[in-house]
Amino acid sequence: MTDNLISIENVSFAYGKTLLHKDINMQFSRGKVSAIMGGSGCGKTTILRLIGGQLQPNSGKVVVDGDVVHEQDRNGLYHLRRKMGMLFQHGALFTDLSVYENVAFPMREHTDLPENIIRDLVLLKLNAVGLRGAQDKMPAELSGGMARRVALARAVALDPDIIMYDEPFAGLDPISMAVICDLIRSLNDALGATSIIVTHDVAETFSFADYIYFLADGTIAAEGSPKQLMASKLPFVKQFIHSEKDGPVPFHADAPNYRTDLRL
Repeated sequence: MTDNLISIENVSFAYGKTLLHKDINMQFSRGKVSAIMGGSGCGKTTILRLIGGQLQPNSGKVVVDGDVVHEQDRNGLYHLRRKMGMLFQHGALFTDLSVYENVAFPMREHTDLPENIIRDLVLLKLNAVGLRGAQDKMPAELSGGMARRVALARAVALDPDIIMYDEPFAGLDPISMAVICDLIRSLNDALGATSIIVTHDVAETFSFADYIYFLADGTIAAEGSPKQLMASKLPFVKQFIHSEKDGPVPFHADAPNYRTDLRL
């Protein structure tokens, strides 16, 4: 059995005529927390969609636990997705369902467990994220940090082998960020899962991730452990890590000469 649960092999992907990824290679190891970082619009979330099978590569392949994702039929893809949990960027809780019902939803959808077992599992997952006492609340009654924790409990409801996080720290206060960081690490280790985090939050991610990929200009600009990347001399990595406004990533989008636009 290979140590890599997910392999992205020579993958290229384009939205229409806009090439987003060019022959990229990534490996995500079992039991590890890996991060995908880079500027807005560089295709971080697209990687998660390729792994989940919502998108298909133009070339190359994405392999999950030995299966090529885009070669699966409907049943095969459904089986693969059973191994995955997803925390969406803004939680994506069902607004008309209580906290309890949100977490119970995947159990009812994907298993034939009796209600008494589902109840025990839901309370177990909510307790793991510190929200067992909020089981009867509605999403509108939750703070941003609480909603994110409920979404995390739902993402791990079926004890998935793979947990994917799309911008898990977006919009959170520093205390909530610290709580989510701790939960991502502790839940990953407790489940023996493979976690993939899409983010641009450097300090939080570097504090607990095992391995990090930097995307830029459609390629893997850099990769390594947090310690290795902190010591990197690559201009893009230095600019991103240290939030420098001047560097290879420009402030202005490509545009004609300003005088031409103003017709001077």
